[in-house]
Amino acid sequence: MSNRSPLLFFTTLTVISILLLQSPASFASYGGRDAIQALVTRLDSQRFSSSVQETAAYGVLRRLLPLPAYQSSFVFKIVSKDSCGGKSCFMISNHLKSSRSGAEIIIKGTTAVDIVSGLHWYIKYSCGAHVSWDKTGGIQIASIPKPGSLPRVKDDGVMIQRPVPWNYYQNVVTSSYSYVWWNWERWENEIDWMALQGVNLPLAFTGQEAIWQKVFMNFNITAHDLDGFFGGPAFLAWARMGNLHGWGGPLSQSWLDEQLVLQKQILTRMQELGMTPVLPSFSGNVPAALSKIFPSAKITRLGDWNTVNKNPRWCCTYLLDPSDPLFIEIGRAFIHQQFKEYGDVTDIYSCDTFNENSPPTDDPEYINSLGAAVYQAMSAGDKYAVWLMQGWLFYSDSAFWKQPQMKALLHSVPFGKMIVLDLFAEAKPIWESSSQFYDTPYVWCMLHNFGGNIEMYGILDSIVSGPVDARVSKNSTMVGVGLCMEGIEQNPVVYELMSEMAFRKEKVKVLEWLKTYARRRYGKAVPEIEAAWNILYHTVYNCTDGIADHNTDFIVKFPDWDPSVNPRHIISKQDELHTLFGGGRYLFQQQRSSDFPEAHLWYSNHDTVKALQLFLEGGDIVNGSLTYRYDLVDLTRQVLSKISNEEYTNAILAFRKKDISALKHHSRRFLGLIKDIDVLLASDDNFLLGTWLETSKALASNPIDSKLNEWNARTQVTMWYDTTAALQSKLHDYANKFWSGLLEDYYLPRASTFFGHLINSLEKNEQFKMVDWRVEWIALSNKWQAGSKFYPVKARGDALSIARGLYEKYLRN
Repeated sequence: MSNRSPLLFFTTLTVISILLLQSPASFASYGGRDAIQALVTRLDSQRFSSSVQETAAYGVLRRLLPLPAYQSSFVFKIVSKDSCGGKSCFMISNHLKSSRSGAEIIIKGTTAVDIVSGLHWYIKYSCGAHVSWDKTGGIQIASIPKPGSLPRVKDDGVMIQRPVPWNYYQNVVTSSYSYVWWNWERWENEIDWMALQGVNLPLAFTGQEAIWQKVFMNFNITAHDLDGFFGGPAFLAWARMGNLHGWGGPLSQSWLDEQLVLQKQILTRMQELGMTPVLPSFSGNVPAALSKIFPSAKITRLGDWNTVNKNPRWCCTYLLDPSDPLFIEIGRAFIHQQFKEYGDVTDIYSCDTFNENSPPTDDPEYINSLGAAVYQAMSAGDKYAVWLMQGWLFYSDSAFWKQPQMKALLHSVPFGKMIVLDLFAEAKPIWESSSQFYDTPYVWCMLHNFGGNIEMYGILDSIVSGPVDARVSKNSTMVGVGLCMEGIEQNPVVYELMSEMAFRKEKVKVLEWLKTYARRRYGKAVPEIEAAWNILYHTVYNCTDGIADHNTDFIVKFPDWDPSVNPRHIISKQDELHTLFGGGRYLFQQQRSSDFPEAHLWYSNHDTVKALQLFLEGGDIVNGSLTYRYDLVDLTRQVLSKISNEEYTNAILAFRKKDISALKHHSRRFLGLIKDIDVLLASDDNFLLGTWLETSKALASNPIDSKLNEWNARTQVTMWYDTTAALQSKLHDYANKFWSGLLEDYYLPRASTFFGHLINSLEKNEQFKMVDWRVEWIALSNKWQAGSKFYPVKARGDALSIARGLYEKYLRN
């Protein structure tokens, strides 16, 4: 396979040349809707049989409502799109009362996903039930009547059409921030959740390293070469994107084999439910050894991506130029290997060659040729291939991707063969400023979460208006809505509302919706809690400052800076900006007019204190509810974390004034808040560090893998990336978490040592020794990351009593 085919090279150039000649007008002439409809029709033809899908839908019902009698209470049936007015839909109607079968409700849908979405709609709006992730409180089904007494729907029934074909799910990094330690049982629960939310276009990235191993070994790459290429389990997403290599590895053969088995289970269930999985494709990221095996190949080494000192063990990955014929060979081989392992499961492939890796030149013709070659590699493996691309680069690197460059990439493939994810549309939509991606079909997406941070945050008004405005706009090319968060299992209200937009033709009245949401989530109407949600809607979930939230509360994102009045003679301005703003992906901090760090706060904390008071007042009515307990702990944490920011600020101001007494007072208050919040978090199973660590170890097949997995798990949520003795990772705290155990044993010692150094410098009348603190702290961090202490996986303490005590201690006026 090392000999290049002259015919293949000529064919590649010919295809690229043809595509280069295409003009924007020729793309428009294809007819956007016709191209997408042809794709949808082909995908529909590939779905599993109606009986398989109906059986899969009953499986979701059985796992959701385990009482056997519920299985006979519902009748599920697959119907054609003709029955739904030519679109995907679900229909809910009453079963004939004369029937002896016990059936009460009939739910029909064009796929099993649509049927299950109809089931979700029925139990929400007819039965007052609620479904969220287990880690955000789980399900509330106590309000669903017993079989035989299910509520009837209106006489003519309910029919809900999808206004756009697709409901997309996942970000390319969700696999690392949230899914990395999952077994099949957890994946089965997630796929059920997807189906209930109407997801029909999910990313399916699990197990691809096993595919790559087989492909690259056919190109004479050894297993040893791949040890330095694949990232560790918690860092696979960034190794896949070519941001780093080797960090956290190597991967064991048992890991590779088991993940491939898991992927096959995932894909089978997705297909059974009528979903279209999105598989990975070749983006050009290659092992270093390939340049030695193919010395004439156009392989370049990329620049540094957030390392501390450009350590070549992790830094500066290798990219095969898409114009090189070898690119097509590898791309075709990868897709063929997926066909061999999985069968023909999709025509849609994800590829982000240029995500945070800009092309070497901004020449539009060159960019067009690169895009054409990327697509040619896909279509060489699957002649029906459609390229799905994250549109993040058009926002994050907007200085490079101006209109000519953007249009050149988007128009580098035949029309209808590329779909763009408008990844950050709830805050920074690209469709509005790009003439609907220059006639390219796109999915309106909500990004929302970064690094899997735990922070109450959202833009509910944007969620209910953005997709509708985009869809009904002139010459709209919108073909779907999507959830593209970096990490899941937080802010359940945001994800339930966003998922509903896959079935909403008109804007939702948020206040009315929230009232029903509160009743469904807790199983009953509690006026105080409904009033609290009214406040939360206007504060926490109304971020209109244009800044996407990436939790910067000082407990979990501790500023690495010298707080002296004039520190610039000690650390450079560049170092200061790095430490204040971080060096990682998605930088959203406000520009500061001074050197003083600020945590992101877009509302008055006084208002959320009032919301917490109302939550506590209604607590006795719903204290047995797991959903209430989760929300109470989360809201109390949210309020107290903002109080801690004030204590930190007061401590630093005292240091600058050389007021030792005040510095000690406010630093004690800050440290006390960390301890108290840790106790609060320990009272709910869903805020425990132990769960994350123990699931990482449980996925290992031997002690060596167990130790590696635990190090990966500990490192990702803390330092994240490489360090030196005196300089923290540029990505430290990027994936910060408010988890019990992490506060007590990691964030508390960090803050304690920092304030100890500040106090010591004032007592000795010496300059604060920034480097000394860094050296001490990084050594402590490295020791913790390599540790093996067991952390609880079960809650302890009564959340309501603890929250009330903390309210009295810190918030009672």
